[in-house]
Amino acid sequence: MIIEREIYAKIKPVINSSEAIILTGMRRVGKTTLLKFIMGKIDSDNKIFLDLENPATRKILENENYDKILESFKLLGLNTEKQSYVFLDEIQFVKNSPSVVKYLMDNFKIKFFLSGSASFYLKNLFAESLAGRKYIFEMFPLSFSEFLKIKNVKTDIGSISEKISKASFDILDKYYDEYIHYGGFPGVVLKASDNEKKMMLDDVFSSYFQLEIEQLSDFRKTNIIRDLILLLMKRIGSRLDIQKLSKELGVSRETVYNYISFLENTYFIKLIRPFSRNLDNEIKSIPKFYLCDSGLANHFANVDSGALLENAVFSALRNKGKLNYYQKKNGQEIDFILDEKFAIEVKTVPYEQDMKRLSVISNSLKLDGYQIVSKKYSEMENITYGFLL
Repeated sequence: MIIEREIYAKIKPVINSSEAIILTGMRRVGKTTLLKFIMGKIDSDNKIFLDLENPATRKILENENYDKILESFKLLGLNTEKQSYVFLDEIQFVKNSPSVVKYLMDNFKIKFFLSGSASFYLKNLFAESLAGRKYIFEMFPLSFSEFLKIKNVKTDIGSISEKISKASFDILDKYYDEYIHYGGFPGVVLKASDNEKKMMLDDVFSSYFQLEIEQLSDFRKTNIIRDLILLLMKRIGSRLDIQKLSKELGVSRETVYNYISFLENTYFIKLIRPFSRNLDNEIKSIPKFYLCDSGLANHFANVDSGALLENAVFSALRNKGKLNYYQKKNGQEIDFILDEKFAIEVKTVPYEQDMKRLSVISNSLKLDGYQIVSKKYSEMENITYGFLL
């Protein structure tokens, strides 16, 4: 089942602009499907789609004579004498694609739509060649609202009040349990049985490891980065202890830093830093990390329900603004601070003392407000649920 992804609302206003549109994100999040969805929305027959993961197709863009590339486009049916549209999927497989796109944009009326999974490559190389002439959109696994659409559940999450009834809560919580445990990769969500979902999660990880780490990276000891990934999966929501990881893996701290940077730049993990009014302190301090998808963590590491919930809440918040966490020396902490204004604590079962503690810390930090995200139904004030974020 194909649904209109929420990110399309951000892309739609610039579809007819002259700038290139770049979709980037983790493998298997639906970039190819979205490219084809956008292609179907363009009211023109003067358009082509090239999958660069296919070596035969890739050869078209690898020609050092860019005019020959244009000739290949013409042979595929593109009329370059008028406005035309070229969709290139998985462009990280062609290293010279930034210069190819720039040349063709400079000299012909071609609107490019590009996708790729390596954010460092896309953001940095295209930043140099297409400065001011591109829009970059980051894609992630399905939100819970998108998950419900694929499940064909006729519920408008946006219209539900945080003070929902216990009956309504029970209906949504059943679906949210599945979402937390199996995650939001479209290919996983579309599978009917638990065994099929687990097999698809295996496939998502294998695809990432083989194509991003073994094929595109220049790491020689891929077994080390594999072991690092498995260690991180068991510790989602924890602070990143580089020294400890270095000892456990038997490699230098610099190597661990390089691996962590790669994992973040290919969207497998995300680091969030401690909240501080001083930017220098924030940059120097130890980050926490979360996985791209709670389903992967649950499948490969069998982490506890609280950590899975926290990772799912992170997934819901990452598109809403800047995220930090807060931790005092005495151990008291706030799981998330959104845009340096709003405190969010995640609890499987919230208690009054949790709310009081959150209130005290939030007021001491002069934040605008606070809220607990609960897994269980609660009658307390300032409570919300993961499926409402």
